[in-house]
Amino acid sequence: MSPVAHSYSMSDSLSSTLFDAALRGMLIALLMLLAVVLGRDRPSLAAARAGVALTLGLCVQVVASTPTFEALVPRLWQAPLVAVSVGNAVLFWVFVQALFDDDFALRPVHGAAWVAVAVLAGFNCAVMAASAFVVTPITIGLQRGVPLLFAVLAAIAAASHWRSDLVEGRRRLRGFIVVTGIAYTVVMLLARLGSPQGRLSGMTATIDVLLLLLIVAVVAWRMLRLTGSDLFPSARVAALAQPRAEPASPPPPPPPDPADERLAEALQGLMTGARVYRTEDLTVASLAARLAVPEYRLRRLINQRLGHRNFNAFVNGFRLEEARAALADPARRELPVLTIALEAGFQSIGPFNRAFKAATGLTPTEFRREKLADS
Repeated sequence: MSPVAHSYSMSDSLSSTLFDAALRGMLIALLMLLAVVLGRDRPSLAAARAGVALTLGLCVQVVASTPTFEALVPRLWQAPLVAVSVGNAVLFWVFVQALFDDDFALRPVHGAAWVAVAVLAGFNCAVMAASAFVVTPITIGLQRGVPLLFAVLAAIAAASHWRSDLVEGRRRLRGFIVVTGIAYTVVMLLARLGSPQGRLSGMTATIDVLLLLLIVAVVAWRMLRLTGSDLFPSARVAALAQPRAEPASPPPPPPPDPADERLAEALQGLMTGARVYRTEDLTVASLAARLAVPEYRLRRLINQRLGHRNFNAFVNGFRLEEARAALADPARRELPVLTIALEAGFQSIGPFNRAFKAATGLTPTEFRREKLADS
């Protein structure tokens, strides 16, 4: 190679390294900003805590996947960072569940799944990757299958609550996170499978961080555009704009839309008069069809006018009201709790008991005993 060609090669290599470093710096800064916003709104909520954990885990992943770091740092020192990086697949799954299910609660199984994945990845990096043990291909294969497995689980979790989500902004964010998250996972998994020792280098590593930067930037932009109540239940507004002076008096509320007024009356008639909440497998789509309105209009009405974020919670409110009245009725004291639950529209006793306890703090039997004690 001529001196000139060698000089150009070194210059290109330096430029690529600097470009890669700049992308990683921007991505880490954006992830840290997103972690601050998520933790600031409602740090006690599972969605915010899972989001903060995921963003911090991604910061570790950005550092650990740097080609220079992978090439120069001993594997034993890389092991903790690799463990966290692979564990991000579990955090993504938990974050999707928490963000899209208002009733989600962190459980020991979530922590156990993260620990199991992290231990596997750390052990593979520190011990198995440089060994020739018979089980090495198995443990490495398990590690490489982890991101795909939890991406599929995240998609299933998102899809299971998709139809009942009434918050339009969150529905769109849900779709973007799931589609891009799965696509990124699959693309990077294939890239690592085709790379020596599963390491990304050169242009592939830069494309990896660029894709992640674009995804995080869009997610951050969309999340910051949502009000706190859209993103989290009863959360304050999360915004990065400079504080502005409050107006002397709040602007008057817009006049009610006559079409929405008529729709609200028709909906109330169906729910309280016709008791359609008793219908098996009632959905937003089937209720909108009965009201002869587009599905999005009904979702918007129930969410923005009636204040409900989830369609199932909206319907269960009517079911629980009927169940409470029946349990407190002395004339129906001999009627089994299961019969009351089924008449109100619940499909089985388990969901009824959980919903009733969450709403009243008592089991149906305790509620009935308390109400009928003096009768």
